[in-house]
Amino acid sequence: MNRLFRLGPVLRARKAQEDAARGAVLQSRQEILHAQALVKRRQLELAGADAPTEGTARAMVASMVARQSMAAVLSGAHRLVTDAEELALEKQAVLADAAKRRRAVESMAERHAEAVRSHDLRTEQNTLDEMAVTSKARNAARGIDAAREQRSNVLRHGNGTALDREDAARRTANSVAAQRAVVNLGDARKVIDASRSTLALAAKRDAGPAELSDEGIADEVTGSRA
Repeated sequence: MNRLFRLGPVLRARKAQEDAARGAVLQSRQEILHAQALVKRRQLELAGADAPTEGTARAMVASMVARQSMAAVLSGAHRLVTDAEELALEKQAVLADAAKRRRAVESMAERHAEAVRSHDLRTEQNTLDEMAVTSKARNAARGIDAAREQRSNVLRHGNGTALDREDAARRTANSVAAQRAVVNLGDARKVIDASRSTLALAAKRDAGPAELSDEGIADEVTGSRA
């Protein structure tokens, strides 16, 4: 599965377009504020220029012309406010369209990310299942009960608690001791004496008549001395 979202550059371009449209909307709002401020200033100027009630006709005509000019400037300021508001609405529509197009690509990116996560979870689960099967087969080969997770020979494989291993060692030692033959020291002494006597008689038989006669002479000498 391709982990890289192929429309990533498109998504970045849509976000850039949305940011630009948002900047245009903010600028149009600032223009509206400037136009409204201009209207307020022109209204104050027009209110401060009262129509003359006395003076020459020329002065009165000039004052009236000035008031008409101020009124025209105020009307132009109102038109600026109207134009700025219409432009702001257009910029807002552009921003909404850019956001919609960005969300469309972003939804595709989210679906792709979810597909990648699902694929990773399936892969991880398959790996865990394979490891479990392999471990079960290995345990069966080593003599481990897969249902209880206990080894068939605790002493050999070293599984279980320390108390279990100590009990197994004690039972093994008792079994070995029971199979050994009990040796009686008294009987062993008798066996050794009997073996020595047998060896002495055999040595005498092998020595021959000469040694027997020498022993007889020695016995006679010993007897005469006695």
